[in-house]
Amino acid sequence: MATLEKLPVTVITGFLGAGKTTLISHLMRNPGGRRLAVVVNEFGTVGVDGEILKGCALPACPESNIVELANGCICCTVADDFIPTIEALMALDPRPEHILIETSGLALPKPLLKAFDWPGIRSKITVDGVIALADAEAVAAGRFASNVEAIDAQRLADPGIDHETPLGEVFEDQIACADIVLLTKPDLAGPEGVAKARAMIAASAPRPLPVVEVAEGVVDPRVILGLGAAAENDLAARPSHHDDEDDHEHEFFDSVVIDIPEISDPADLVAQVETLARRHNILRVKGYAAVAAKPMRLLVQAVGARVRHQYDRAWNPAEGRRGRLVVIAQHDDIDAAAIRSILLPDLLAAE
Repeated sequence: MATLEKLPVTVITGFLGAGKTTLISHLMRNPGGRRLAVVVNEFGTVGVDGEILKGCALPACPESNIVELANGCICCTVADDFIPTIEALMALDPRPEHILIETSGLALPKPLLKAFDWPGIRSKITVDGVIALADAEAVAAGRFASNVEAIDAQRLADPGIDHETPLGEVFEDQIACADIVLLTKPDLAGPEGVAKARAMIAASAPRPLPVVEVAEGVVDPRVILGLGAAAENDLAARPSHHDDEDDHEHEFFDSVVIDIPEISDPADLVAQVETLARRHNILRVKGYAAVAAKPMRLLVQAVGARVRHQYDRAWNPAEGRRGRLVVIAQHDDIDAAAIRSILLPDLLAAE
């Protein structure tokens, strides 16, 4: 019996709202002849990204090949979640020809790469490449999400703090681990912003990296799949702020899940999300809503006060027409009561 070649795995990393799910949706539709499987690592208790991708399921990547891990950061739950998931995907018939792993925006990629040395899988899989997505507009402005000004102000006001904020460390670790950087939303940054973003990425990278501008996740799969990087074998070339630590934690981030009833006007919800981001330094909002008289589900994604929404698919009869939003911020900025008061003002007034 012939020995199977190692199964290639692409790790897709990037900060909150950089466009990872949009990229994977594009690859599912344009797999370059590969049979794909996808692992999605969510932050929070609601699998919004997983639901989006399952709605894109195609013969090259059926819904059975899409696995969602929502029990915490993938780089912190290797033994409990990641290894069994990879083993289950390798046991599928037909076997996937390439696995895509979408990390949460908070995950550090290097601890995940170390997991590929796990005895049960190290002879069977390899890291084909690490793809880091970076929001051109946010990077050009010297921030990594839309509302980090207040965080920076607190840091600068304390003379005892002389290091980068946690957001900066996450960004730098993701860039340092990458084989290719995809610079997303270049149209929002403009030529000058793109040039600034490229300079900042070059300054953060420990070695020269190719940087490719990508709009709406559209990239030729030949550019990012089939790299043959074997990244698990050159960890020393991928430095991290956490190299001297046995593990890491993400206690500076938190999330809250808000169930929302059927709405009448998407514009009202968009305005509420914008208000929430401005008042409470919210980094990310993602989820979906039911709109009265509309058979399609309204997908809502926000990075800071920048909100995007679109109808993505019809509601399934079994799931009910009830919306749900995940709100992510730094721990000190999460106030569930205040968040509810902005997103659900009419409900609270009636209580």
